[in-house]
Amino acid sequence: MIRLKRYLPILDWGKSYDRETATNDLVAAVIVTIMLIPQSLAYALLAGLPPEVGLYASILPLVAYALFGTSRALAVGPVAVVSLMTASAVGELARQGTPEYLGAAIILAFLSGLMLIAMGLFRLGFLANLLSHPVISGFITASGLLIASSQLKHILGVKANGHTLYDILGSILQHLGEINWITFAIGVSATAFLFWVRKGLKKLLLGMGMKPFFADILTKAGPVAAVAVTTILSAVFQLGEKGVRVVGDIPSGLPVPHLPAFDSELWLALAGPALLISVIGFVESVSVAQTLAAKKRQRIEPDQELIGLGASNIASAISGGYPVTGGFARSVVNFDAGAATPAAGAFTAVGIALATLFLTPLLTHLPQATLAATIIVAVLSLVDLGAIKRTFAYSKSDFAAMAATILITLFFGVEPGVVTGVALSIALYLYRSSRPHMAIVGVVPGTEHFRNVDRHAVVTGDRVLTLRVDESLFFANSRFLEDRIYALVAEKPDIEHVVLMCPAVNEIDASALESLEEINHRLSDSGVSFHLSEVKGPVMDRLKRTDFLKHLSGQVFLSQYDALCTLDPLTAHISESRTPKKTAKSNLWSGPEI
Repeated sequence: MIRLKRYLPILDWGKSYDRETATNDLVAAVIVTIMLIPQSLAYALLAGLPPEVGLYASILPLVAYALFGTSRALAVGPVAVVSLMTASAVGELARQGTPEYLGAAIILAFLSGLMLIAMGLFRLGFLANLLSHPVISGFITASGLLIASSQLKHILGVKANGHTLYDILGSILQHLGEINWITFAIGVSATAFLFWVRKGLKKLLLGMGMKPFFADILTKAGPVAAVAVTTILSAVFQLGEKGVRVVGDIPSGLPVPHLPAFDSELWLALAGPALLISVIGFVESVSVAQTLAAKKRQRIEPDQELIGLGASNIASAISGGYPVTGGFARSVVNFDAGAATPAAGAFTAVGIALATLFLTPLLTHLPQATLAATIIVAVLSLVDLGAIKRTFAYSKSDFAAMAATILITLFFGVEPGVVTGVALSIALYLYRSSRPHMAIVGVVPGTEHFRNVDRHAVVTGDRVLTLRVDESLFFANSRFLEDRIYALVAEKPDIEHVVLMCPAVNEIDASALESLEEINHRLSDSGVSFHLSEVKGPVMDRLKRTDFLKHLSGQVFLSQYDALCTLDPLTAHISESRTPKKTAKSNLWSGPEI
């Protein structure tokens, strides 16, 4: 039963489900449904798909996540970034508007679902860590700008294409003379209205004395109001006949579940993009889920989240949808509206299903410019230009990775941007790990603490060199450690003992072990003893399974102070006789300066 609960979290929270919880979930579902209907239509168009596909992707995936997901507030469905990635991937294999294009998008969702479930079963959630936060932030910022620019053609009422910023803007400039001014007026007005709703409506309603709960509902219903007003205007004045592009007929009814057709060549071509979409979608989803769970002192299981998202994508595929993941905006709305369990998502699915059955005929005259405005306002909230400045001030290497990800995504496309981000994240990690921080340390007078000689007033002797390494030792940095020790010993001919201080060493791999053996051998040939201190238990256990300790020319000390007292008692005595004095270099702990 416990094992079954791991894969079906509904068995855990479902047993305590009551009327009050159901009421909270229903209220949240109503609010999210209002928000999700125009978003689903808009994101489907962004993915190059018929608008009803966005609705299909917002029904069964929500039910699947309610069964398998662990977050109480995450709202699954179409999102902007994944929609853009879908358009980029499928657009290279089929032409928009064709059955082949829709079929490829469905296969993409199915493949993504299979990959996510496989990653979850094999507990590969840690793979998301291959993308650093600056790279993710840069990719989302670039994607937001790319998505917003891609919607300008709908705001202007011109034909344009392209998957990079250069191609999109260039194509728009070529067709500027074809602007449909009615479309332009609708698009600009809808965009301005939605920005005002997002920034100022709630404050205005609260100022008028409305209760926060109802003010929040009306604010979230802003896109619905824009859709309703522009659709009515379009229908009354027959704007579709005046060059304004409208959504057109949307089929009523629910899709018939079916498995996607198997085409080995097509599936193989979509495997790479499916993996990228899986990783990006999971990172975005789990970040939102963890943030919201922390606010209520709840927790999520990342590996089970992979299974939940995988099930959602397979559900999307068999119901004629495209790749989905947890959306930031709607999840926050779901949380703020009081969603208590994943059942809120299932109730939302019912609302979307009812809309698909009965409301789609009313959307025939909906201008595409309104949906474009919805997308622009939604994605620009993801653009965080301030993060670029903050990252630059904090870490130049992270800024370089972030800037490269942004530029590659903007000017070469989504997939190259993601690949570049992953490659840079791994490269930066290896670079930093290959050059770990190392410090010569001495004892702080009157204490048993050891600190960096370049940062603190400490006591050192001429006979003992203590080097602290602040990183685990593995193949990428073992040679760097060797070179550093040899160089220091060459500079100090009076050295008789070298002590490697290991409080931060959590792992020593086989390559690093060989380096330690070589260091021990070469120092012995030079008449210098090699010692270790403050080795952690698990590391020591592994060393004991080798011959390294038998051939070690020195000793392994429990603490660095024990090493100093044994190897250089005179220096230890001098440090004990001195009392700490206030100097320009404070001996007090000061955060990372150790």
